[in-house]
Amino acid sequence: MQPFNTQFTLSRDFLAECFDQSLPYGKNVKPNYLFPILLLSSGAGLLLFIEQPKIAGCTLIALGVLELIHIRFRRAWWLARQMLGKSAGSEVKLTIDKDGIQTQNPYTITALLWTDIERIIETDLGLILVAKSGGQQYLSKSLLPAELIDEIVTKIKGKH
Repeated sequence: MQPFNTQFTLSRDFLAECFDQSLPYGKNVKPNYLFPILLLSSGAGLLLFIEQPKIAGCTLIALGVLELIHIRFRRAWWLARQMLGKSAGSEVKLTIDKDGIQTQNPYTITALLWTDIERIIETDLGLILVAKSGGQQYLSKSLLPAELIDEIVTKIKGKH
């Protein structure tokens, strides 16, 4: 495999693409409503059945509402957290070579070796590389030439 180098900016649009393309294949495809329901019902129970000050019940209800807001706006919530991180807006150097895939920005260096990749998921706009550890790394197809995309897919699927 010929070494390939490119640079891109960790922009809001890129992060939105990462979220949108990765969500259907992530661990939390369906939101978990059980936790906020438990918080709300526990808070309501404390308010109704305890004679003590109502602070604990109100706190549990507030946490339940906050969790429901988190579920409803999880894309915006995730994007806001990413944009508040120090890596947001920085230039990322992407290197793909015979050893694996390396990304480097002013704050972190991440390497994913070919031997550490368990499987690959091809989406409309990118590739999701699933590591043996369970982590996922997203590569946008807009950053890569078509021949390299085919080579990556063949390399990973050929291992199995």
